[in-house]
Amino acid sequence: MDSLAIAASLLCPAATLVTLGYAAVCTASPFGRCRRCRGLGRTVSRSGRRVLLCRHCDGAGIRIRTGRHLFHLAARIHRDGTH
Repeated sequence: MDSLAIAASLLCPAATLVTLGYAAVCTASPFGRCRRCRGLGRTVSRSGRRVLLCRHCDGAGIRIRTGRHLFHLAARIHRDGTH
């Protein structure tokens, strides 16, 4: 076997495990911390004097994970196409 075949035989199972692991995380916990406010739900204004609600999470401190968002998008497309 050449080195490319060996690399492919090692990377394919690893990529499958990472994908299945992320799918399990998205199923168990569909929401993650907001990246902008770090889960606090508020940010400081540019002047540094006022505390404002985070615009990205609307002050909730959580966001929907990318994998869960893609799952909802695929389910919506499937549902619209079959009804």
